[in-house]
Order: sequence, then C-alpha cells, then structure tokens
Amino acid sequence: MADDREPPLPAGTHPVRVIENLFITLQDGTRLAAKLWLPEGAGRVPAILEYLPYRKHDGTRTRDNGLHAYLAARGYGCIRVDIRGTGESDGIITDEYTVQEQLDGCEVIDWIGAQDWCDGQVAMIGISWGGFNGLQLAARQPPALKTVITVGSTDDRYATDVHYVGGCLSKDNFDWSSTMFAWNDLPPDPAVVGPRWREMWLERLEANRPWILTWLAHQRRDDYWRQGSVCEDFSRITIPVYAVSGWADNYSESVPRLLAGLSCPRRGLIGPWEHSYPHDATVAPRIGWLQEVIRWCDYWLKGRATGIMDEPMLRVWMQEPVLPATLYDARPGRWVGEAVWPSPRITPLRLPLNPGGALGGTAGTGTAAIKSPLRVGAASGEVGRYASDADWPTDQREDDGGSLVFVTEPLPERLEILGAARLELRLSSDRPLALLAARLNEVAPDGASTRVALGLMNLAHREGHGAPRPLVPGEEVAVTVEYDDIAHAFAAGSRIAVALSTNYWPVAWPSPEAATVTLRLGQSALILPVRPPDPADARLRPFDAPESAPETPHHHEMPDDAPRRRITRDLLSGAMQVDFPRGSGRLVMPDIGHVQDSEGIVSYEITEGDPLSARTTSRFRTVVTRAGTSCEHVSEGTLTCDATHFRVQMRLEARENGKTFFAREWDERIPRDHL
Repeated sequence: MADDREPPLPAGTHPVRVIENLFITLQDGTRLAAKLWLPEGAGRVPAILEYLPYRKHDGTRTRDNGLHAYLAARGYGCIRVDIRGTGESDGIITDEYTVQEQLDGCEVIDWIGAQDWCDGQVAMIGISWGGFNGLQLAARQPPALKTVITVGSTDDRYATDVHYVGGCLSKDNFDWSSTMFAWNDLPPDPAVVGPRWREMWLERLEANRPWILTWLAHQRRDDYWRQGSVCEDFSRITIPVYAVSGWADNYSESVPRLLAGLSCPRRGLIGPWEHSYPHDATVAPRIGWLQEVIRWCDYWLKGRATGIMDEPMLRVWMQEPVLPATLYDARPGRWVGEAVWPSPRITPLRLPLNPGGALGGTAGTGTAAIKSPLRVGAASGEVGRYASDADWPTDQREDDGGSLVFVTEPLPERLEILGAARLELRLSSDRPLALLAARLNEVAPDGASTRVALGLMNLAHREGHGAPRPLVPGEEVAVTVEYDDIAHAFAAGSRIAVALSTNYWPVAWPSPEAATVTLRLGQSALILPVRPPDPADARLRPFDAPESAPETPHHHEMPDDAPRRRITRDLLSGAMQVDFPRGSGRLVMPDIGHVQDSEGIVSYEITEGDPLSARTTSRFRTVVTRAGTSCEHVSEGTLTCDATHFRVQMRLEARENGKTFFAREWDERIPRDHL
C-alpha cells in the first residue's frame, strides 16, 4: 500500500505556514503586495526580505518557494515583496533603483520589524535587482535592517551594470530596457486585487515608457547614476554585508570592490557560476548556498557561533584552464581564500607590449597600430550568462584576426592570478572618438585561445566617466584599461595573450567613425595580479551539498521554433546579425491556474565598413491566461544611430482575449555624447 504521508521534517526545522498574499500599506496609501513564509511554533523570529519587481505571484513564484520555504523552516520569517507598480502592488514603476523604491523599502522594513511574528530584526537577501536594492537600503540605514546578503549585483550603476561599461554603450542597455518594457506592462491578478485589476493594468500601460530614453539622456556619469551607486559613499553602509557572485556573471568584479571599499563586517564569495544563486546554478560545482545563508544569519541575527566570520574574507573558485567552448556544465578548479582584501599576498607582474607581437621581456621601442573590422566581437558570447544557453566566448582566434595581439613565450610553469589585471597604455588615435576592447586570453599549445577576462574603454573617458574629452588626433595619451576580476590558472606550456581591437560588436556600440589606434610599444604593458600558492587553501571548510525546499508546481515547455542564439554573416555584403533569445517558452502553474506563453529575441546587426549601420532590434510577446481570460503584451523596438544622434523607436500593443485595446508608439532622437 502506498504511503502518501508527508515526509518527516529534518531535525531542527519547523513546519512552514505560507500566506499567499498580504498587503503592506505605505504612508501615502499605496499597497505593496507580499508573500510570507512563517515557521510555526518558533515564536518571534528574525525576518528575511526579498524586494523585487519580478511578480512574486506568477513571475518568480516557483523559485521563491524553494528559497524562502527552506529558510523559514530553519527559523526565519521570509517575506517577498513586489516593488511599487509591479505584480499585484499599487502604483507605477518609473525606472530602476529609484529614490521612491528605496523609501518604500525603508517603510517595508519598518513594517516588518513591527509585526508580532518578528523579533524586530530584518535581513535582506537578493540576486541582481534584489542585490542592488539591498545595498541601497543598507546605505539608507533603516534601524531594523541588520544585515544584507547581495548576490550578482554591483555598487556602481554607471560603469559596472548593463549601461556604460568602461564608458562604452553596452549591448544590454537597450536589451534590458526592452525586457523591462515587457514586464512592466503585465496586469495584476484579479484573484488577488479584485475587479480593479483592469484599471490597474490600463494605468500601467499609460505610464509605461521605454527606460532607454532616460538612460541615453545620461551618457556620462552624472547625478542620475550616482544616485543608488553605493560606491559614492561606502561609509553609509555600517551593517554586515555578504557579497556573492560567479565568474561567469558580469557582476563578479563588484565583490572584491565591495570588500575593499566597505569598512563594516563583510565576506565575499565567488564561484564559477553564471547569474544565479549558487545552489541552483547550471555550472558546477554548485554548493549548499542556503546553508551558508543560515550560517550567516544565525551568526548576525541569533548570536550563534557558526564560524563563518572565522573564515577568509574572500573565498573564490580558482579556475583551471579549459579549451574554448560555448557552454560549460562545470569548471574544474579549487577553492582558495584570502584573509583580507585587497590581499598583500597578491603581487604585480609587469609584461611589456613589445615589437613583433611579443608580450614580456625587456621593454622595446616602436609602435603598432590597429583599425579593427566591425566583425570583431563575434566570438564574444553573452555579456553575462543567465542560463544554460550557448553563450560563453568561443575560440578567440576568430576575433584575433582583426586585433593587435601580443603573446608570451610558453610558460615554464603554472601561473595563477586573482584580481583585476590591467593594461597601462601609451597611445594615439587618428579620430577624436575611439574605443578599445582588451581581451586577456590563454593560448593552448595547439593554438586554441580561451578568453580569460575582458576590459572595455571609451577613450574619450580616459580621465573619468564624468567629464569625457575627445582625443586630439595624433596626440599621445596615457590610458589604463582594467579587466574584469578573475581567478585563473595559466597552465605550464600555455601562452598568455593580450588582444586589442577598436571594435567589439555587439558588446559595445561602435564609435561613429572607424579609428586607427597606435600604441607606443615598450611604454605599454600588461600588469597581472599574481597569487602565490597558499597551503591554507587545503584546510578550507568544504561546502555542503545543495539543498532547497520544493518549488511550487509548474511545467515548462520550450517550442521547437523558439528563438535561438545565432550568428549570421553574409560574406558578400559584409552584413552580420547576432541573435539572443530572451525568455521564450510556455510556463504552466496549475496551483494558481496560470499559463504564460512568452517569446523574446534581441538582434544586433551591423555591416562591415559602416559603423553607422549598427542596429539593435527587440521583439517581445507575452500572453498570460487565467480563468478564461488572456492578457497579451506585444512590443517591438529598434535602436539605430547616425553620426550625431541615437534614434529609439518603440511600438506597444496590449490585447485582452485577442482584441487590441491599447497601442502606443515612440520615435525619439537623442544626441550622442562622446559615444
């Protein structure tokens, strides 16, 4: 006879009561929708807050339960809140990381701390957006907030988010705007908000505006970007911070920077993962991340001696060399730790860029010039990897053909680096505007080239992102290009390579004219952060195996004709198109009776010899079906340019049961500002 009883709870855990929806009323009358997980029989407990715009009821629903039910069973009240204007929350969302969002968050924390189930202490946890606003709210110092766990986020909204990496217009700027444009249009659930759902939906549609219009109006680092960038004043954060990311995530470099900039108690962890929580990453080794969250929160909120603060300040996965591939299920390596960061154990190794493409040795003299074809960047892969799509950089020899490459002799012994390598360059340009893409590669004995790290620099930003200044053609200037932080072991017999190009499409929008950049050799050099072996690494506490609570019931289907990652090149015309899929498929959630059908793709087009042909196109369609009613968002957009302006065109259409009831279009030109 089958036993259909619930399995026994693990020792030391509580049954969890789930409150599917409750409303938090703010001082201005706005109601924010929340979901609550409470440990039964635990009394008053600390709270863990996750604060997101991604629709807790039918957006992040499945993974939310795996995270929050697990933590709640171990003695925490977990609450997931939709930001104003998203999900079932009232109001309008006007941009990311606004002052209003932060002030609302402080009110939410005050509200949580005053609940009869809470002991007055609140922690924040979050990945990406939730990691950002955790740091931002910590800087606002609401009294009940006692610690922050930030995953896959950054302290700098301008230069190390998806907007202007190195002062260059990032490919994800328009991409992310189009993604949020689609999310912001989705209606609330009538089962939660009642008959006013259609009124709320129309209000959102009328207020929705492509955020790229705001972001392109701020092409340099100004007060718009300083707001919400906690690096502007690290001293504002006084509570303990646990910063986490993965080397395959474009936010990994913020972890060392937070450790160096903050003075509060802090720890950092970087694994081989993509943009995900470490227990459910697609790249092994996954770890028992939720157990680490418990160790952190038990120490800071319950005063338990978990030992987490006795461990190294920074713990990272030292990656072994691999051959280039578009997808890795695992990255070989080992865990290493540094007691403090910056670490006095890291020593710089200076390798001059020399004549004949040599890297290292005695500094020589002379010059070397590069004017890259626009196809360089086809081997770049995705900026930040979000799932198991094929989007790692491919063999770098394809891009090396249009780059200036400097290579060492085969290494006589293994060399490990940890931190941010940099290039100190002396150069000139024949055009007032130019960019430089710098790749750090490992070249195997058979010639295969794997990208280790990337650095981008808009050369008009060489003196800072707040005050760009054109180059004087022919005049030499000093420029420093910093690579992304990385932990990497170069194998004995491999060669280290620096590859420089004046284009990197589609990762960076091209300069309006093709520029030739000339390097002063001998006076230009690569500086590597060399990490010597440490016997203490072998004694690091091993991580537990991944655990989580069950996800809510769901079924995900991917149609055969779903958009795919694809690069198309026409060798006769010189046209190239790069396609990136964005969240396509069908998601069925039987516990709430919802079906979501989504299709999204963003394409990047350019024609060789014409940087003004650069074009990004987005197409999104989402249909939410529930209780016999379907609500549909359809949008298309393009970003193009001429020599002096960017042009943004967007079209929005909303349908109920297949019938269009709202439509709007935008067509705006925005001046280029040293881009």
